[in-house]
Amino acid sequence: VSTQSTWGEPVMRATWRLLQAAAPRTEAVLFEVDAAGIATVTLNREKAHNTFSDEVVNLLEESFQKVRSTSGVRGLFLKSHGNFFCAGADLKWMQKTASYTLEQNIADAERLGAMLYSLNTMPVPTVALVQGPAFGGGVGLVSCCDVAVAVSKATFTLSEVKLGLLPATISPYVVARIGANQSRRYMQTAERIDAARAREIGLVHEVVADQAGLDEWHAKFRAAFLENSPSGMAASKAIIARVAHNTIDSNLISMTARALSEQRASPEGTEGLAAFFGKRKPAWVP
Repeated sequence: VSTQSTWGEPVMRATWRLLQAAAPRTEAVLFEVDAAGIATVTLNREKAHNTFSDEVVNLLEESFQKVRSTSGVRGLFLKSHGNFFCAGADLKWMQKTASYTLEQNIADAERLGAMLYSLNTMPVPTVALVQGPAFGGGVGLVSCCDVAVAVSKATFTLSEVKLGLLPATISPYVVARIGANQSRRYMQTAERIDAARAREIGLVHEVVADQAGLDEWHAKFRAAFLENSPSGMAASKAIIARVAHNTIDSNLISMTARALSEQRASPEGTEGLAAFFGKRKPAWVP
């Protein structure tokens, strides 16, 4: 007679699944979308201070493309595990690129640039939750997000010139964020910018005391993204890019009038007005 229990194997399989679920994930970048359609991308190289490597750049680009291709995503939060938000480029990666040909270096830099562009042009609202220091490319990630919230101990450093380099691929986004005037200072001095100063120059929008403060803003923004029209937010983000720094003339006036007219006639435009006058929640609110 066998002494093995008939229920032992199923229990062992279930226990193994629970252990797997409880075990910390080891991927360099984590991606998830919750049931409400809120996406989270997390840098997960705590021991390496969440630095960029060619693998991390590729995984971030894959994650951002998943946000674009996943139906029903309403917003994206970018965050990190550990003490650092992102300490810029991985030293081993930088050492490897030193032996690249010019063509290889251009291809490598273009992959980084494409990843930043994907984040900057994301059709859903994006929020960076900065729990620690950001250097170089980490400042670029923050600048690419629509909103940034940082803890008071977070610092920001455009440190490339200390290594004989320049903040080239991140420059379009950093300059758009803090302006040419501040960029001319911090890109050349590599000064450490504390959280209060980062808010003053527009790099971050809010500064909080600790992780609990980040969690509070996460909850506020999450609620807003679920209450607001997805196509309305996307159209608003698109028109900001189209009107920023443009001359206000008849062409711009015509373009904005057309954009408003098209949104009014869109399914969510008609639903939103109908819900308002009907004193009910619009269909996109969970």
